[in-house]
Amino acid sequence: MKFPDSLRPAVYRAVLGCYLLAAGVGLLPGAAAAAREDFDVRQYAAVGDGQTLDTAAIQRAVDACGAAGGGRVMFPAGTYLTGTIHLRSNVEWHLLPDARILGSTNLSHYDQFAAGTDLPRDNWHRGLLIGEGITNVAFTGPGVLDGNRVFDPHGEERLRGPHLLLLGHCANVTLREVTLQDAANYAFLYLHTDNVSVDYVTFLGGWDGLHFRASAEHWNRGLRITHCQFFTGDDCIAGHYQQDALIEDCTINSSCNGIRVIGPVQNFVVAQSDFSGPGRREHRTSHRTNMLAAICLQPGAWTPTPGRMDEVYLHDLTLKDVTTPFHIALRAGNSAGTIRIQNVTATGAYRAPITVESWGEPTFDAVSLQHVQVEFTGGGTAADAGLEVRPPGVDARKLPAWGLYLRGVKRLTLDHVTLTTRTPDARPAMKAEGGGELVETAVVFQAAK
Repeated sequence: MKFPDSLRPAVYRAVLGCYLLAAGVGLLPGAAAAAREDFDVRQYAAVGDGQTLDTAAIQRAVDACGAAGGGRVMFPAGTYLTGTIHLRSNVEWHLLPDARILGSTNLSHYDQFAAGTDLPRDNWHRGLLIGEGITNVAFTGPGVLDGNRVFDPHGEERLRGPHLLLLGHCANVTLREVTLQDAANYAFLYLHTDNVSVDYVTFLGGWDGLHFRASAEHWNRGLRITHCQFFTGDDCIAGHYQQDALIEDCTINSSCNGIRVIGPVQNFVVAQSDFSGPGRREHRTSHRTNMLAAICLQPGAWTPTPGRMDEVYLHDLTLKDVTTPFHIALRAGNSAGTIRIQNVTATGAYRAPITVESWGEPTFDAVSLQHVQVEFTGGGTAADAGLEVRPPGVDARKLPAWGLYLRGVKRLTLDHVTLTTRTPDARPAMKAEGGGELVETAVVFQAAK
């Protein structure tokens, strides 16, 4: 079922209205869109044979385009081997059919964020394409940005190399129709960046697909991810301190979590999307392919991220073969307002119940599940029913209930919720601790016999 806009909650309409990018995604806003010039990289001596290092030629084309006030840098068919390119404002990268930007395997060809800024400067923050303090940048397809699976034996996990696209303190960023493939770390990482639009983009392999980070003092504002396909080895979408986000009409397939929030988010909508495991691209560190949680909301799970998670709306989702549909947990220093889960069908949830749990003083103000149907694989034993519940790590875990585990929820609404198991399970369907008001309408918990 697809909600008409008039019936969507105010939070949803607010997110839809927060994007001020130019009409026609893929074009640069303002004057650059009205009278732009094309800059063909081959006219700046790029070879595009996949063997010749084209870094200097591409940088000349990008710099010339930026100096002219903006326009398009054109990549005809070919494979353009390159190290780090520094992005400029008002520049659209347009990759024609069969055009591929290919990351160099030589780690000395990669830069970090520039010295003298408040952006982190270390080997983990290296990138193939780096933008700092720029506005109005676009990447349009149908070509490929290829990180080339560059491994760094001195990097994190003795594997991770440069990110594919790395932005800091930027605004008005558009990706449309391109493919981001085999990133050496995250495919697209941005910090303190506003108004990001990602439409009809494919993410293949690598670690995280799209990852956003900011701070309690300076949140990212405005994220739109629509009609995208994610087939990643690590989390498809992840991050913290994001306000006003819409993820809609996407295919989410991962060998880790579908969406993992590791800090506060507000006005965060996930809608009309399909989540499924196992992952088509393996998790590079462990080589496993099983998918973890469809949606994991866990502020403070990795590092302290003080702040409030509020107005999270998850609706019209199909989930298949994940550890749990939703793993939602708070730690000390974080609080949560309203979380709505509506119109969800899930099958084959194989490890953990739906969890909404607080392990600090703050609790969840209001959580609602409406028109939710979940089939769990079951198989829990009588011994499992006596498991001691401890604070979660960074992933969902087995608990002494098979369907729903709650801790510290002030008001819970269950409306037309059906939870079942595929095989017998000796645990109770639901376990609640430290809770408040419970409102139930047409709730069915049924374990197989």
